[in-house]
Amino acid sequence: MASLKDMRVRLASTKATQKITKAMQMVAASKLRRAQAAAEAARPFAERMEKVLGNIASSVSDLESAPKLLGGTGKDQVHLLVVCTGERGLCGPFNSAIVRLAREKANALIAQGKEVKIFCVGRKGYELLRRNFEKQIIEHIDLRGVRNLGFENAQPIAEKVVSLYEQGAFDVATLFFSRFKSVIAQIPTALQIIPPVFEAKTGGEAQAADATYDYEPDEIDILGELLPRNLAVQVFRALLENNASFYGSQMTAMDNATRNAGDMIRKQTITYNRTRQAMITKELIEIISGAEAL
Repeated sequence: MASLKDMRVRLASTKATQKITKAMQMVAASKLRRAQAAAEAARPFAERMEKVLGNIASSVSDLESAPKLLGGTGKDQVHLLVVCTGERGLCGPFNSAIVRLAREKANALIAQGKEVKIFCVGRKGYELLRRNFEKQIIEHIDLRGVRNLGFENAQPIAEKVVSLYEQGAFDVATLFFSRFKSVIAQIPTALQIIPPVFEAKTGGEAQAADATYDYEPDEIDILGELLPRNLAVQVFRALLENNASFYGSQMTAMDNATRNAGDMIRKQTITYNRTRQAMITKELIEIISGAEAL
């Protein structure tokens, strides 16, 4: 049985841990507001760009002169998985959920006889995927030194992906990230970015798409300029969604840790008081017994 001193040390350690988790929860809550606002502000632009590109691409996708980024290589033998995760832990299942989705996709492709290559953005994803797919990882980008995410952080990533594609390193690229829904809900998402998959139009959107537009310059030139930029926009959106999801998940995880620490403190306090009372009672009995023996 632990001594009273050991119990006091353990109780003090648990209280110190509770203070740390509470502070981390408050920091995550303060940073979440800004990260959530940035992620929500990026969504309309990214969605609108996809619609514009979808309208333009629908009229040129059958042409031989269509950009390679739009039509693809015509094969799907080599797949590139761009896995975006966080740089730090203590955020619940945030990183593991993204990695699990990417791992399931990689295993499914390998089972079909496909070749898989992995592009890691974020330290945690790299560490988790390296255990099983070290040979498949061809690139790793660390963003630990970035305090405020900007488009200049996403642009080099998109340029590297486009460069690999132009070199014939892969046929299909899929982007993995966590879409922020709420503080308690972050949705791991897989988005095919090369060749891009545009959503089917329905209702009024389909009628608007049937309208005739004249483009200046022509559609091929516009797509040649906008497709690489759209790739960078999607990567930037994924980074912002990940940032908001990270703080939301960390806030929830630290709140749970604070509550668990409180439960442990109550149990340890009860055990300490009972043990202390038992020792006092034992000492009193020994004193009384000694007095009666005299």
